[in-house]
Amino acid sequence: MSEKPQDIKAIPSGNSLWKEGMGRFMHNKLAIFGSVFLFILVLLCVLAPLIAPYSYETQNLSYGSEPPGSSHIMGTDPLGRDLFTRILYGGRVSFSVGLCATAVSVLVGVIWGSFAGWFGGKIDTIMMRMVDIAYAFPFTIFVIILMVFFERSMLLLFAAIGAVEWLTMARIVRAQVMSIKHQEFIDAARGLGLSTHRIIFRHILPNITGPVIIYSTLTIPAVMLLEAFLSFLGLGVQPPASSWGILIREGAETMEEYPWLLVFPGLALSLTLFSLNFIGDALRDALDPRSSRE
Repeated sequence: MSEKPQDIKAIPSGNSLWKEGMGRFMHNKLAIFGSVFLFILVLLCVLAPLIAPYSYETQNLSYGSEPPGSSHIMGTDPLGRDLFTRILYGGRVSFSVGLCATAVSVLVGVIWGSFAGWFGGKIDTIMMRMVDIAYAFPFTIFVIILMVFFERSMLLLFAAIGAVEWLTMARIVRAQVMSIKHQEFIDAARGLGLSTHRIIFRHILPNITGPVIIYSTLTIPAVMLLEAFLSFLGLGVQPPASSWGILIREGAETMEEYPWLLVFPGLALSLTLFSLNFIGDALRDALDPRSSRE
């Protein structure tokens, strides 16, 4: 006698790797804190022209070097400019540098690593030896040389930092491509006569997005820290534009007399870097296929 439909137990639906990974991410309290903090801070920076209490470039020497108070919640600098307003506008520059330079490094690293891993052989050897040579050259010195010998601009800053941050991404992508290029679904794509370009961009790259996202998240704080270091040396963003690195440099010059000029920009940068690292670590744990089997 055939079994009645109502007696058949429902088969539980499975969860995708991304769904399980996001579930693990949501259980990471530090990652949630970092995400909320970054969302609020980025929103404040984006809306700076609307919510800033004072004009960014307005100077009033009669209010110079005022400590934090009711009229200026984070105090003022020696020129009477509101520090809270400058932090908001400086955050826009720092986040822009972090995101754009990271995008450059991801684009170059993914393309370079994909083709090196796919073709292999002599092409892979030549391409990766070029990466090794670039690794041997000090990153910071290379960026400083570019900023000294060429006209300083935001576009050059994006390109210079991105040009030294793509090397590790290329190695990660190459290793991932080499690990999956001999799997069955790639052999099937070859058998169907698909072009190399289509196989790489339609079949291989979608399967390595996890490591790319993870490393990209960890690259953003490294880029922001490098920009702050360059701005601290006077080689980064140029006045009248400002970034957190410039604010920290200005605060360090007067830290004994006006400590708030160093404390608040330093806190903004430190908490942002902590939050980005929390998110990156949580994404690494959430999207790691080995942790999903545990």
